[in-house]
Amino acid sequence: MHHEFPVRVYYEDTDMGGIVYHANYLRFIERARSDWVRGIGVDQNAMRESGLIYVVRRIEADYLAPAKFDEELLVTTSMQNVTPARMVLSQEVTRDGKPLFRAKVTIACITTGGTPARLPAEIRALR
Repeated sequence: MHHEFPVRVYYEDTDMGGIVYHANYLRFIERARSDWVRGIGVDQNAMRESGLIYVVRRIEADYLAPAKFDEELLVTTSMQNVTPARMVLSQEVTRDGKPLFRAKVTIACITTGGTPARLPAEIRALR
């Protein structure tokens, strides 16, 4: 399972040095994950209404090179592992094929009350 999500760097994404502020890479990969989930047919609004939500359990991040204002980036999301209760995704932000940022993201499913829950069947089926 492989998903690509284009991102353009806007002025608001940069710091005083004109490069992407480090925390904004997390925003970029979050948008890509949301788009990926939508693309495989999971309706997160319906999921929440049924009492389930996704939460980020862990992120391991590596900043490899800077991105700058007005550059076109590509966020790639790949499934690494799925268990009944969590999934591990590999995400990479690139510019013209050159890696700028890499993250390993562990996602869990919980009830809206905060207790652990099984992932939706659409996600578990990706194993």
